[in-house]
Amino acid sequence: MPKRLFIAGFDTETNTFVPIPTGRKGFEEGFIAHGNATSLPENYCSAQLHIWRRRAEEHGIEVIESLCTYAEPGGLMVRHVYEEFRDEILADLERAAPVDMVILALHGAMAADGYPDCEGDLLRRIRAIVGTRAIIGAEFDLHAHLTDAMVEHADILVGYKEYPHIDIPDRAEELFTLVHDAACGRTRPVMALADCRMIGTFRPTQQPLRGFVDRMKEMEGRDGILSVSLSHSFPWADNPDVGAKVLVVADGDRALAQARADTLRDEFFAMRHEIAPRFLELDAALDEALAAEGGPVVIADVADNAGGGAPSDSTFCLNRLIERNISNVATGYYWDPIAVKFCFEAGLGARFELRIGGKCGRTSGQPLDLEVTVKGLATDVTQRFGRAASKMGDVAWVEANGIDIILTTLRCQVFHPEGFTKLGLDLASRKIVIVKSIQHFHAGFAPMAERILYVAAPGALSPDFANLPYTQLQRPYWPRVEDPFATES
Repeated sequence: MPKRLFIAGFDTETNTFVPIPTGRKGFEEGFIAHGNATSLPENYCSAQLHIWRRRAEEHGIEVIESLCTYAEPGGLMVRHVYEEFRDEILADLERAAPVDMVILALHGAMAADGYPDCEGDLLRRIRAIVGTRAIIGAEFDLHAHLTDAMVEHADILVGYKEYPHIDIPDRAEELFTLVHDAACGRTRPVMALADCRMIGTFRPTQQPLRGFVDRMKEMEGRDGILSVSLSHSFPWADNPDVGAKVLVVADGDRALAQARADTLRDEFFAMRHEIAPRFLELDAALDEALAAEGGPVVIADVADNAGGGAPSDSTFCLNRLIERNISNVATGYYWDPIAVKFCFEAGLGARFELRIGGKCGRTSGQPLDLEVTVKGLATDVTQRFGRAASKMGDVAWVEANGIDIILTTLRCQVFHPEGFTKLGLDLASRKIVIVKSIQHFHAGFAPMAERILYVAAPGALSPDFANLPYTQLQRPYWPRVEDPFATES
C-alpha cells in the first residue's frame, strides 16, 4: 500500500506572440507558497493540492508538499525563473525520496527561454529521481499542448473537460483516485494520444461539443477505460505541439487506449465546422446589442483577454463606444495601475481628466484621455473563479461619457460579475457589458445576460487561426487546410 505522496503545483500559460516577459514578479503577484499552500486559504492555484492532501490523509498517507505557484498568462518565462522553481521542486523531491506517488498541478502550455516544453522537462527530471517504482500523475489545463515527453514520463495525465474551467476540483479528485489505485496495484494505467490536427478556441457550453464532452465522461470507468481528456491546446503559442489532441488512459491495454483515442479524434474532427468559434466584427456586435430587447447584452472582447497573455489594456472597444456615442455600458477589466493610483489620490467623487489604457504596445491601441468621475474604490479585490478567489489588486470604477470602466492594478481577465459589483456597480441595469475574456466569464455572466456575443476586435489574441504566424509547427492543420489528414506527406 502507498505510504508517501509528493505534491506540487507550477502553472502559467505562455503566449509566445506577446512581448510581456513572465518573471518572478508575475508569480509573486499570482501566488507562491514554498511547501505550505495547504495551510493557507484555498485559491485558484492551490485548490488541487488541498484536495490531494485531504484525500491522502483520509487513507493514512504521509504528504510531502513542495512549491505551489501561479502567474497570470503572459509571454515567455524568464529562463532562470523557470529553472529556479523547477529546481526547488526537484530538490524537495530528492529530500523526500523514496515516495510512492507524485501528483502535480501543471498547465501544459508553459514555455520558457530555452524550454519549449516546461512540463515535459519537469516530468522527465522527476521520473529520473523516482524511477519506475512511483506513480506520477498530473492534472493539466484544457489548453495544454500534450507532448510525447509528457506522456512518456507520466503514468496518468488528466485534463480539465470544461471551459470555463469549473471542473478543476472534480478532475483533482479523479486524478487522486486513479493514481492511488495504480499505486495500490489495482490498475495498470497506460496512455495514448491522437492528434486532431485542429487549432481554435472551442466552447463546451454549446452543442454539439457539449454532447461530445458528456459522452467522454460516460466512457470513463467502463470497458477498461480509466480516463478521457480532450485538450483544446493554446493557439497563441509558436510550438511544434500546438493543436487539439485526445488523450485516453486505459487499464493495461495500450491498443485499446489508442483505438479509443483515434475514434474520438475522428468524431471531434468531423464536427470541426459546427464547433468552430464564431466572432462578430465590433460594430456588428454593438448593433446587435443595441437592437436586443432588454439587457444586459454581454460582449466578450476576446482579443484582449489577460487569460491568454494579452495586456488587458486595449482601447479599441472603448474608443468605438465613444465615437458612436453609446452609453449605459459597463466594461472591464482594464489593467492600468497608474490610472488606479491617480483615482485613489483624487478620491471618491472626484472629477478630472484621466488617461486610460493603450500603454503596452500596438495591440493595445491608443491611450484615451477622458473626463472621468470616480464612482468606486476598493483595495485587495477578488473575484471568484469556480469556488476559489482570484486576485484583482486595488480597483477603481470610473464613469466617462455614460460608460462605466473598471480599472485594476493586477492584470486579470474577467471571471465573475463581482469584480464590477463589489464596487457598487449594478450590471443588471446596463444595456451592454463588455468583458475582456474569451470564455471564462461565461459561468458567472450567463445567468444575468440577455444574450452573449463574441467580438473579434483588434488586439493581441487574433482569432484568425488559419493565419497565425507559426514557425515551429510543421504539420498541416485545420482551418489553414480543410483536411490536414488528406494532405499528409
